[in-house]
Amino acid sequence: MNLSKDLMAASSTPLVLGILADGESYGYDIAKRVEQLSGGALNWTDGMLYPLLHRLEQQGLLEARWRVADSGRKRKYYGLTELGQCSLRHQQQQWQLITRTLSRIWNDTHQQTGALSDGHFA
Repeated sequence: MNLSKDLMAASSTPLVLGILADGESYGYDIAKRVEQLSGGALNWTDGMLYPLLHRLEQQGLLEARWRVADSGRKRKYYGLTELGQCSLRHQQQQWQLITRTLSRIWNDTHQQTGALSDGHFA
């Protein structure tokens, strides 16, 4: 499934903040985690991910530091700042509201139209 650019843009920040709430990580690992959590449906390119990480760092939501990974490669690791943690909590509340509202709309629409779970009508 291809998500719209608007939906990808809107969801990318809370996805990254949510992943980094579990601890520091580097870009490639963040992208792989998103892919894994989405069951392979979300595949972020470097051209999408790294500008996002840099923007979040500039906004003070992330801090970055270079470290040598177990593989011996030097990698830039990102972690949440206090501001990033506050932003994550705020975004969680916003997305929960949106999710509840959409669920109510879709459930009401489903009940009103008589649509079956397979998308056909009774």
